[in-house]
Amino acid sequence: MSKHPNPELIDAENPEWTEERVRNAVPFSALPASLQAKLRSPGRPKAEVTKERITIRLSPDVLASFRATGDGWQTRMDAALRDWLKQHPQAQA
Repeated sequence: MSKHPNPELIDAENPEWTEERVRNAVPFSALPASLQAKLRSPGRPKAEVTKERITIRLSPDVLASFRATGDGWQTRMDAALRDWLKQHPQAQA
């Protein structure tokens, strides 16, 4: 790493940290709980029903057809599988 920062990359509102700033830094966990709550980004709300991440191998034409339907194709694929299960209850074990 160069000892001289690129002047084009210097951000006046967020200057490069000096060794003194690093020494005086306080870990997030050491901040008061009220400040941690304000700083913590809320993120996405927790879903009532969560889904499980898996790896599955599908035929290229099947995958292409679902992807061609645009955003939300995975949700539509999940719905198609649910419909199949309704039509084939004996397949549920």
